[in-house]
Formats: sequence, structure tokens, C-alpha cells
Amino acid sequence: MTPRDKRLIGLYLLIALAALIGTWSQNLAFFAESGSFSGLSFIEACFANHAAASISIDILFFGLAAFVFMGIEAKRLGIRFFWLYLLLSFLIAISVTFPVFMAVRQRHLARAR
Repeated sequence: MTPRDKRLIGLYLLIALAALIGTWSQNLAFFAESGSFSGLSFIEACFANHAAASISIDILFFGLAAFVFMGIEAKRLGIRFFWLYLLLSFLIAISVTFPVFMAVRQRHLARAR
């Protein structure tokens, strides 16, 4: 594994950590404010106004494209447990799981060289 590979993997993991902190600090604040841990109330809030709906739809379609890419790359490189990245994208956040997948992908590419 080259120093470039290590830096790139580190960067992906740093992005994932920042995304985890950023998204879940807001998720927990939302659930505390709403008084319930309801996924339905969260989804309703994602479409509370046009700006929220726009960013929600944007992330939804980015996620769909990321899932296609992740599936193709997972199969090509033999990355196991691809389904787990999809599941965790819904449970945690795509902004966390996609960079983690990219770090795993980079590690597989480095090993293949």
C-alpha cells in the first residue's frame, strides 16, 4: 500500500467520522425536540418545506447512484457484505457509509496492485 493509498483511506475515514458526528448530532437533537424516536416524523420533517424537500430528494438520488456504483465495485473487487453498506446507509447515513465503502474499495485496489 502506497503512502497515497494510506492518505486517501485516511481522508475517506475522516469524512465518514465528520459525517457521523454532523448527521447524528442533528438526528439526536431532532428526536429530543420532537419527543419521539419516530422515523415517520423524521421523514415528514424532511419534506416540511421546499428547501428541505429539495435537499432530501437530492440526497435520495445521490444515494441511489452511490448504491449502483457500490454494487458494481463490490462485485468487481470482491468486497464482501455489500448489503451491509446499503442497510447502514438507511440506519446511519449515506454520508457515513459511502466514504467507508470508498476506504474499503481503496484498500482492495491497493492490495490488487
